[in-house]
Amino acid sequence: MSSIEEMIKDTLEFNKKFVEEKRYEEYATTKYPDKKLAILSCMDTRLTELLPAALNLKNGDVKLIKTAGAFISHPWGSVMRSLIVSVYMLKVENVFVIAHYDCGMEGLTADKLVEKMRERNIGKEKFDTVRNSGIDINRWITGFSKIEDSVINTVNTIKNHPFIPESVGVYGFAIDPATGRLDRVV
Repeated sequence: MSSIEEMIKDTLEFNKKFVEEKRYEEYATTKYPDKKLAILSCMDTRLTELLPAALNLKNGDVKLIKTAGAFISHPWGSVMRSLIVSVYMLKVENVFVIAHYDCGMEGLTADKLVEKMRERNIGKEKFDTVRNSGIDINRWITGFSKIEDSVINTVNTIKNHPFIPESVGVYGFAIDPATGRLDRVV
């Protein structure tokens, strides 16, 4: 059995026991965040448990949206749509953008990522198809040079979006992925 098949098997076995033992009961909540807060955070593995612990968050407190770099690459993409749905349908009144120091998106260039794609047999024709559909690949996959600037840009993208009401507060932070220390940026 392949390692992924073993992982799937283990996951399903654990899940079955989790449900049978009704361990889900301690996580019961509604779809509406108790703190009326959405957090846009990086998908970094170091933040999976550290971020909620460092911010004293429990299940049901916030809408947590994760993306590479905690930034919005397009104002009409799925991250922005999630925030808009959170505001209008899920009673969110404030948004925290929480990026982190030592982020993999910091300094990431399109050239580096395209090189990795080519190493995994993504051919020129696929890049041409994307370019021909009107997507600027370099802009879409390039990271940022400074974490604070990225947070400021993301906060401004959210604040200035035509579908985000002025009444929604948008705040920016950077977290240390080693200690959980939170610094206010915006």
